[in-house]
Amino acid sequence: MTATTTKPYRILLYYKYVPIENHEEFAKEHLAFCKELGLKGRILVAHEGINGTVSGTVEQTENYMNTMHANPMFSDMVFKIDEAEEHAFKKMFVRPRSELVTFRLEDDINPNELTGKRLKPREFYEALQQEDVIVLDGRNDYEYDVGHFRNAIRPEVESFREFPEWIRENLSQHKDKKILTYCTGGIRCEKLSGFLLREGFKDVAQLDGGIATYSKDPEVKGRLFDGKMYVFDERIVVPVNYTEEATVVGKCLHCGTPSEKYINCTYDFCHNHHIVCDKCEEEHGGYCSAECAEKDEQLQASRMS
Repeated sequence: MTATTTKPYRILLYYKYVPIENHEEFAKEHLAFCKELGLKGRILVAHEGINGTVSGTVEQTENYMNTMHANPMFSDMVFKIDEAEEHAFKKMFVRPRSELVTFRLEDDINPNELTGKRLKPREFYEALQQEDVIVLDGRNDYEYDVGHFRNAIRPEVESFREFPEWIRENLSQHKDKKILTYCTGGIRCEKLSGFLLREGFKDVAQLDGGIATYSKDPEVKGRLFDGKMYVFDERIVVPVNYTEEATVVGKCLHCGTPSEKYINCTYDFCHNHHIVCDKCEEEHGGYCSAECAEKDEQLQASRMS
């Protein structure tokens, strides 16, 4: 497991669909274990498995991976590793959930029984260049906006649970075409590709390990990915394409200038997650709209009266 590192910290991204009995108790014990190690991050535990991103020193993360691999349930769990100068989180959370990714299907998908064909980065890269193929981004719209595979469909969804209805309304006429799906680390596509198969799509494949694995492939080097990958930690975005083709696709909400900076709207009752350039962030005070700025001003005035 030990690898040559040049930075003092590491960030681990991982998941595993595996039955966990009494997942609430497991989550409680796992939180204590992570805190004892000194890790920080966010981990979800459900009856169907585990999904997490944690940060820590090289020694702390090494101990975590070794301990997890020593457990028969997680012996083959794959960890995606990023080097870092510091922690990517401020605290450590381990939360029990009914689902690892919120699909809310009456008849849920079990990826261990039904999922799309897994393509390694080189295979996915080659498939992207085939004719008459549909590339479906399995993430939320705001993740797509800052970076995505070239020619991928932008899903008009704000949360994963909206995908079933969106697919039925927008893709049902393409069930005979080859569908390629991808997401950040692979966990969402495990279920998304399975859902597509159950809906009657004939040829469905997913990027094995997600964009996070694709970006580190020494042969592909992130080719055909434009922009950066959105991540759910304090880094916000990370590079994917390490070739001369690297581009910026995100655009400032206010002026349309190319940018990859995400902020939450200053207005507490909005908190719209949006891309903004430095100039507009200062000019608009971090608000996503004049309406939010006005509402916040009125709120502050009422509190002082």
